[in-house]
Amino acid sequence: MPRSGRWRSWLRRAAIVIATVLIVFVSAGIAIMQATPSVGNARSLARAQAALHHSAFPGPSVPGRFATALISTEDHRFAAEPGIDPIAIARVLLARVTGGGDQGGATLYQQLAKLLYTPGRAGIAVEVEQIALAIKLRFSYTGAQILRMYSDVVYFGHGFYGLAAASCGYFGRPAGRLSWAQAALLAGLVQAPSAYDPLVFPDRARARERHVLARLVATGALSARQAAAAMAVPMRRLLAGSGRGCGRPGRVRPAAPVARGNPDPHRLDDTSTEPVASDPADGD
Repeated sequence: MPRSGRWRSWLRRAAIVIATVLIVFVSAGIAIMQATPSVGNARSLARAQAALHHSAFPGPSVPGRFATALISTEDHRFAAEPGIDPIAIARVLLARVTGGGDQGGATLYQQLAKLLYTPGRAGIAVEVEQIALAIKLRFSYTGAQILRMYSDVVYFGHGFYGLAAASCGYFGRPAGRLSWAQAALLAGLVQAPSAYDPLVFPDRARARERHVLARLVATGALSARQAAAAMAVPMRRLLAGSGRGCGRPGRVRPAAPVARGNPDPHRLDDTSTEPVASDPADGD
């Protein structure tokens, strides 16, 4: 057989294999989407979780500084992705195949799906379910609605569920008055809230805050000078209002001690700003 004929035969076989794989994947995806529940009850589930933890629902609108810090750190493709980040998923799969460490990769949509629909569950099947639910969330709610539900139910450590309770509990001020340094500190907690609790592990919290500020610089939300000024604010100054509260954002439960090295049960795997009055805690 001439060489050109062999190439055509090989290409035909390759095309058949690729088409077959695509059909299998698409069919599996459709089956998974049909098997997972509707997300029309997401707000009801968020409300139930808030009631369980005695926190406010709905909480206040998510302030621009916190939203920007959270998105820059946890999911910088939030506005454009279809609920999942294919690049991050590919990175996670590669890490698992090669025996690499935890690469994160869960979008905010996936994290919200985990919080609302699969709390306390783990495993590959659960992760696949979270992917399907994340896609449904993405096309059922606006970005602002997703951020608000997420901020109302996520755990920030030290007994604080929801952004309102965390801001008042750690800083003694409502979330709308957070400085960049405080917003970065809170945004950094959601990945492993007990492990980064600034009242228990201030050094860890400071390192995590530094990472969030670096992400804000990398995404263009802050200049290097602004980030350095925010990082220069001492931790004791950031937490000067801790324990004072600010009204009743929700009853605060005492924090359970977390042994060093133990996995954090609340761990979550890793936008436009609004004008906020300047604050001394910014360091600007």
